[in-house]
Amino acid sequence: MSFTVLIPARLASTRLPNKPLADIHGVPMVVRVAQQALKSSATRTVVAADSAAIVDQCATFGIAAVLTRTDHPSGSDRLAEACTALGLSDADTVVNVQGDEPLIDPALIDAVARQLTDRPDCAMSTAAHAISDLADLHNPNVVKVVLDARQTALYFSRSPIPAARDLPGQAWWQTGSGLPAPLRHVGVYGYRVGFLKQFPALPPSPLEQLECLEQLRVLWHGHRIAVHVTEHAPAAGVDTPEDLDRIRKLFVLPPH
Repeated sequence: MSFTVLIPARLASTRLPNKPLADIHGVPMVVRVAQQALKSSATRTVVAADSAAIVDQCATFGIAAVLTRTDHPSGSDRLAEACTALGLSDADTVVNVQGDEPLIDPALIDAVARQLTDRPDCAMSTAAHAISDLADLHNPNVVKVVLDARQTALYFSRSPIPAARDLPGQAWWQTGSGLPAPLRHVGVYGYRVGFLKQFPALPPSPLEQLECLEQLRVLWHGHRIAVHVTEHAPAAGVDTPEDLDRIRKLFVLPPH
């Protein structure tokens, strides 16, 4: 299994300015993310930055980085530019790890990459885990995904899916019925490079615009997304100053 990890990083953030360079015990956050990704089986790990300041900080810590345009409308566009800059072929595989997840599990990165090795019928891959809290099922900020028998995504939604018609307001998967638990989508993605280069040119879908979920564009245009279901919920990422404080407390430093 051969793949490249790409970490998109941009300085603009409304809730946490200069987020990629946020300090976590003396190391910028995006570097912490890359250090975790380097523990995976990836052949290389590269930060796709929109600022020379990010590239310079990565170089200071020995992390590979490429400078991309500042005007990309989405992370997918930034990754597509990075693929071209790195000379990746259409047959290559990349895994997109968000630059605000310094506790990302390297094994999860490998699992998402492996989905594309095992599923030649799929253009993309991603991950999910079982929801345990009924409140999460009804939380629109928790994105849900439903799968078919081969663990291919059927739909992503902010609404509670699947809906238990005859068990309203209940955690039906905890009632001993044997029914499967709903799944929370985890935002790490694998791409075949040829598809990633085409993706920004695909017209946005009405469902994507309704749900504000970019992955629905993939399904709308008839492409398949393989989903790895992990047993453990990944550590939360960093969106706010409060999240950053929490990560600083959780981050385990190596012994001196």
